[in-house]
Amino acid sequence: MSSRLSILCIWLSFIVLLVLGIMMVASTGLSAYVPQGENPAQFLIKQCIFGFVGLLGALAVSAVNYRRLRQWVYIFWGVCVFLLILCYVPHVGMEINGEKRWLNLGFMTFQPSEIAKICMMITLADWYTTHREMPGTFWRGFILPGAFLFGIPLVLILAEKDMGTAAALAVSGACVMYVAGVRHWLLFTALLVGIVLMLDMATGNENRLERIYAWFDPQAFSQGVGRQQWISILALARGGITGVGLGDGIEKFGNLPFAHTDFIFAEIGEEWGLVGTLGVLLLFTMLTVFGIMLALQTQETFGRLLATGLVCTIFWPAVLNMAVVTSLLPNSGLPLPFISYGGTSLVFTILSIGLLTSIQRHTPSVKPVYWPEGVSREPLS
Repeated sequence: MSSRLSILCIWLSFIVLLVLGIMMVASTGLSAYVPQGENPAQFLIKQCIFGFVGLLGALAVSAVNYRRLRQWVYIFWGVCVFLLILCYVPHVGMEINGEKRWLNLGFMTFQPSEIAKICMMITLADWYTTHREMPGTFWRGFILPGAFLFGIPLVLILAEKDMGTAAALAVSGACVMYVAGVRHWLLFTALLVGIVLMLDMATGNENRLERIYAWFDPQAFSQGVGRQQWISILALARGGITGVGLGDGIEKFGNLPFAHTDFIFAEIGEEWGLVGTLGVLLLFTMLTVFGIMLALQTQETFGRLLATGLVCTIFWPAVLNMAVVTSLLPNSGLPLPFISYGGTSLVFTILSIGLLTSIQRHTPSVKPVYWPEGVSREPLS
């Protein structure tokens, strides 16, 4: 299969998810709380604007050779860390629901962690391309890229109490390091340490500990911290096989908090039924499979590792979001890529598609070579 077919399938999956997201924001956004005097359709209007800006950015990025990113990789990394640190600065960083992951610039608010996703994947891909002969070493193959270049932004995100994004990024980074050739036992040990650290943070915070209790028994906590997951279960059950119809869901009317953001997948289940939820799962699976195939078809190391990282930063948040909504995991506050309402998340996730397109467009196709008998096929050093 050609890389052109892979990127076409990626775009097809992405466009369908984006259109579905706009439809669901139109359905759920009108029921969301809007201050008196403001336009009740503001969520739909903003989502359309964010989607349009993201598409323009993706088309612009796809026209630029992705290899040029390597010239600015450490500037990107420094800006990323600086923005994450600003989240802790009073009057600049915003705390919402106990999480300090927003920056307020007066004219706009955004989440630096969404920018960090792309920057961290670019940094890892560049490091392992520059040191392509050392991924199996402990210092240059694991400690410097994992604990320093990747670890510093990850810790800053985790300290924001944004555990969902941190978990998704950690697994995405581990996937890139695995493809680069880092020793398996080092990755396994790092993931175990990360799990222990997250468990300690969760059990050391009363609110997060209650979320874990609510995860075990959502019905018992249905009037408190377990309300979202309990109502989402009811919404999925009410939708049945084919759903109640677009716009006809009832749980979004004050019962299901954040129905247009973190728990929009529950409304897909209520209004589109099992057919709709499986369709969304199929689209994300299709995007991921063809994304990995694109990475495998990319002969250049930087492009292959970057494509792997970008696909993972879409796949793992989607998996975690759907797992939370279906009560397979505790509530973590992750949006569903392309579908949930949100400016920074939507724009930069679409930019990831633009980068994947750039990788496909600017990677020279490899033509078959017919070797005469007796001649070595090993590349010249």
